[in-house]
Amino acid sequence: MPISQFEPHLNALEAEMKDVFASREGFLYDLLRYHMGWTDQQGTPQDSPPRPHFQSMLTMVCCQALSGDYSDSLPAAAGIEFVHNYTLVHGDVQSNRAVSEDRPSVWWVWGPAQAINAGDGLHALGRNTIMRLAQRGIPPERVLPAVTSLDKACLALCEGQYMDLEFQEKLMVTSADYHDMIGRKTGALTGCATELGAIAAGVDDDVRAAYQKMGQGLGMAWQISLDIADLWGRRDDGMTSSNMLNKKKSLPLIYALENSSLADKRALGNVYMKRVLQPEDVTQVIGILDQAGARQFAESRARELAEEALSGTGLAAEGSGPLRDLTNWALEGNGHD
Repeated sequence: MPISQFEPHLNALEAEMKDVFASREGFLYDLLRYHMGWTDQQGTPQDSPPRPHFQSMLTMVCCQALSGDYSDSLPAAAGIEFVHNYTLVHGDVQSNRAVSEDRPSVWWVWGPAQAINAGDGLHALGRNTIMRLAQRGIPPERVLPAVTSLDKACLALCEGQYMDLEFQEKLMVTSADYHDMIGRKTGALTGCATELGAIAAGVDDDVRAAYQKMGQGLGMAWQISLDIADLWGRRDDGMTSSNMLNKKKSLPLIYALENSSLADKRALGNVYMKRVLQPEDVTQVIGILDQAGARQFAESRARELAEEALSGTGLAAEGSGPLRDLTNWALEGNGHD
């Protein structure tokens, strides 16, 4: 699905975010501009295209589906984008990831302490930016629930991230455990994103709740697709990130542990019992996952979750088209950073 159909949304969102930064100067904001891809390490502006991200795009697409226009949702989408980037900065520290997107991570350049400070700053900016809904004529009785939704989502995603990190120290993690974790880690902010789109569109509470539920399901489906891309490569090139070496427990691995032969289960256990995994362990694990059909199962589960979520919106076919297009794009492993 060509992302070009959403180019106006992306350009408007980029302008909104840069406007938030317009009056902010000093080292912290130089560092944040670097992370956002707007400058290099020396603070020299860089002319790079906006990076599409699933959650903030969902906010705009949902608002447009409900009201016919996405512009009122731009502050909410920008707030979601800043919060998403806060999770990226902190995630790089937690995963010891030296390269984020196409550049050295903030923590790799400026150290973990400043990276934590930068992530906290992005979180605060996200919350503050939601308040800009008032500048779009959104009444206070809708702005306050939007901020509340973001706060609840941030707490839930921290709960999910805690679970994800805790799972790295466990061999046996059930499918139910995994779904609970991604429902918080990724589903919460995605559900907030769709709910904020509905709030900006001015719909009633029942529709808001339906869109929040839809977003949570889409977020879970998206996380599964990202886990698949992480294991097998975004272009089936087998290039794997540090997540497997960090013993991340994703759905394909859990499925294989639950359904493989006893010999393969024992082999996986031997790999994950090691104190430190080596790159050659990745090849062995991928081979076992392929034999178990773990990728096909995970892809089917992601599609199932997405379809369940989309069928609950009550949108007419013509209104749901862009939402389905965006979801299909995300389920190809896109839209994370």
